[in-house]
Amino acid sequence: MADSKSKEEAKPKSPAALHGKYELGRLLGHGTFAKVYLARNLQSGAYFAMKVVAKEKAVRVGMTEQIKREISVMKMVRHPNIVELHEVMASRTKIYFAMELVRGGELFSKISKGRIKDDLARAYFQQLISAIDFCHSRGVYHRDLKPENLLLDEDGNLKVADFGLSAFSEQIQQDGLLHTTCGTPAYVAPEVIVKKGYDGAKADIWSCGVILYVLLAGFLPFQDDNLMVMYRKIHKGDFMCPPWFSPEARRLITRLLDPSPTTRITVTKITESSWFKKSVPKSIITKAEGEFDFFGTKGVDNEPKGPETLNAFHIISLSQGFDLSGLFEEKREEKEELRFATMRPASSVISRLEEVASREGRFSIRRSESMVKLQGKERGRKGKLGIAAEILPVTPYVSMVEVKKENGDTFEYNRFCVEELRPALKDIVWTSVAAAGGDNPVPSA
Repeated sequence: MADSKSKEEAKPKSPAALHGKYELGRLLGHGTFAKVYLARNLQSGAYFAMKVVAKEKAVRVGMTEQIKREISVMKMVRHPNIVELHEVMASRTKIYFAMELVRGGELFSKISKGRIKDDLARAYFQQLISAIDFCHSRGVYHRDLKPENLLLDEDGNLKVADFGLSAFSEQIQQDGLLHTTCGTPAYVAPEVIVKKGYDGAKADIWSCGVILYVLLAGFLPFQDDNLMVMYRKIHKGDFMCPPWFSPEARRLITRLLDPSPTTRITVTKITESSWFKKSVPKSIITKAEGEFDFFGTKGVDNEPKGPETLNAFHIISLSQGFDLSGLFEEKREEKEELRFATMRPASSVISRLEEVASREGRFSIRRSESMVKLQGKERGRKGKLGIAAEILPVTPYVSMVEVKKENGDTFEYNRFCVEELRPALKDIVWTSVAAAGGDNPVPSA
């Protein structure tokens, strides 16, 4: 009886548990608090890794804040070398995370076979630094970087995963430092160990240094059976580079594993170092060789099967009352587009957008009957911010407004949307009574 019961629990009973949107397949793996299944989106046919967490268990062990933080962080950090969180849903008893399906396995499994060549290590390290620099620019610090949390996709590209121990810049205390001791002992920075506060970015850089050492050496720079002895080595920066390290690699690792955070190398200096700057042959990143057969999806096209059509169900899904992706978010989500429904004519919407854009003369404006384009006049982190808004008729009475970032920095775009655009458009957005606890969609006053 016990065996049959465990088999029943291994897989949710029906797609209805996932709001009819996903079909669950085989169990891919499980931990103490979550199980991960192969999942297929019923509309697009795309495959995902579906992480399922029991709400009651999460509350009982005090994981609620960690789950909230991980969701918020992963919604913020959309980057080619970071595992993407596509959607969060919930039922009465479970929380569902639709994650990017990364088929190539852990970087750890590749390293466990021994050290890898300089060019391949360089390719992985370049991708790692690109991802971590992006996180830091968003005020996010991973705090548990290690090969087990670095995945490889089917094309051999690196993906940073597991943001459960990450921190926001808002968690920095009055002394300008973080104070929570966390991470994996062999990869943790010395300033984290001494519990006097630490800079999250500099601590991440140390962990990147340990990872690079392991890639090139095939073993850890700091290791001892006695944990306190290992910590003393970390605190002193007591390690040796193997003789096969090139002089350039040796210099870079020495600066990465500088026990003093004040003199430790920065991301900018890393990218300027001679070892890092060397180009990597395209052929060096190889596709996964059968590792992802375990998922049973080799050769599956993960792209949507044709364009989506806009119908009443899409409009209803725009209501905040139906949007479960914001279940645990703390308004930190970053997107490159904003959509809302309106019952106002296109000319009214465009006039309102022009009014917002013309404040303080920050944008130049171009318009047509159904579109307005805003071009920033000042250069930001990634050039001038460009925004396009298009009004798409859905019915004779309802239109969909789609606002997209065309160029510039996503963070700047989101700040503009949150601080200026949303408040200005509030009275023309079509909301629903369902969002406020009612039943029927109606235009807002």
